[in-house]
Amino acid sequence: MTTHQKFASRALITGCLSLCLLQSLIAQSAGDVDVAVVVHPDTPVSNLTLAEVRKVFLGDRQYWSTDVPVVLLIRAPVARERNVVLKVIYQMSESQFKQYWIAKIFRAETATAPKVVYSNDMANELVTAIPGAIAFIDARDVRPGTKLIRVDGRLPKEQGYPLR
Repeated sequence: MTTHQKFASRALITGCLSLCLLQSLIAQSAGDVDVAVVVHPDTPVSNLTLAEVRKVFLGDRQYWSTDVPVVLLIRAPVARERNVVLKVIYQMSESQFKQYWIAKIFRAETATAPKVVYSNDMANELVTAIPGAIAFIDARDVRPGTKLIRVDGRLPKEQGYPLR
């Protein structure tokens, strides 16, 4: 091998290692970001246990009060927030989640599955516009106009917050 080839080979290896390290750091930092639960500002809740959040997102609780229905908003597949929700709240795979809602609608236990949102911005806009709406978003993207819900008495970034 010539000196030039050795240099090019080392540069290529160094570049690959740097890229792998960068991807690892990005993945780690994304994993450290909490997923916030937000609702329409007039929703009559401010704290839910993780079990209550699960009940809401499983469609078992369909009304916040007698005249305010729960409107479920969930991120589209492959969104990090959806992955956290599937793992922590639903405790299901993507295919199990889809089958769950198909069965629930088929049994007439609910009229509709959760509405899919394609970005945190879209989730924020719909939560502020639709009474009774609830969504999960990246905690860094919570906007004024939404109501941030405590889960098990904790807010995102607090020690022991369950949605990571």
